[in-house]
Amino acid sequence: MPASAVELVVTDLDGTLSDATERVHPRAVAAVHALRAAGIPLLVATGRRPRSAVWVLGPAGLPGPAIVLDGALGLDLRDGRTFHRAGFPPEAARRVLAAFTGTGLEPCLFVDRPDAELLVGPHPSTHPGHLARNRAWTATADLARAVETEPILTFAVVGGPAPLLDEAADAVGAAGSTSVTQDLLYGGFTLQVRPPGVSKWSGVVAFCDEHGLDPGRVLAVGDGANDLELLEAAKVACAVAGGHPSALARADHVIGPPGAGGWAAVLDLL
Repeated sequence: MPASAVELVVTDLDGTLSDATERVHPRAVAAVHALRAAGIPLLVATGRRPRSAVWVLGPAGLPGPAIVLDGALGLDLRDGRTFHRAGFPPEAARRVLAAFTGTGLEPCLFVDRPDAELLVGPHPSTHPGHLARNRAWTATADLARAVETEPILTFAVVGGPAPLLDEAADAVGAAGSTSVTQDLLYGGFTLQVRPPGVSKWSGVVAFCDEHGLDPGRVLAVGDGANDLELLEAAKVACAVAGGHPSALARADHVIGPPGAGGWAAVLDLL
């Protein structure tokens, strides 16, 4: 695809643009600036919540528009302006919570309110390091009541064992969109459940609608199971070497790992 045919570059963050130490390689930073100089915006699409995404992108000087929570929320990280929000219908939220508790798991509930981004019950199943890092933006709640009264954006257990998370994902069924991905920060795997039909691509379409861009002229970069809809829908799909086999199977091109600045190869594909 010639450069003039690409209107937007969308990228996953962890394991794609940033490495396991949450660092964005200087070559990748320079490539992003070169894109912007050419008039091609970059949209980050990540499973992280807003503040967590800023922790990575801010030090690299790259905060900008982002799809967070795997597509449930879209906002500009520079000023917090929201351009996309997709929450669970209450009945679906009840069913998802029951799927977690039925497998012995107590999930984190992600919300979008001034005092908290994360709701937890008395015995959260997520990794202790995840809880410690997010403590300042976490509130304790009755989860059964929260799904009735709060707009829930996603459910998650971070850093858990894959077999148990797979069991919970199967139990969710049609009540939500699930993905189980390897967790680079805490070890183990992470299960994230989004509202039914919601994915990173949902946020991309919302961003394109707001900015008058053609979603048929997107180059996307990803590496995990939560990037599949993004890679399938993009005109040009790039996966990271060593990424999930399902992402590699959907890629038109394979680029190097983030620790070596592999993301900079995106410029060569335009």
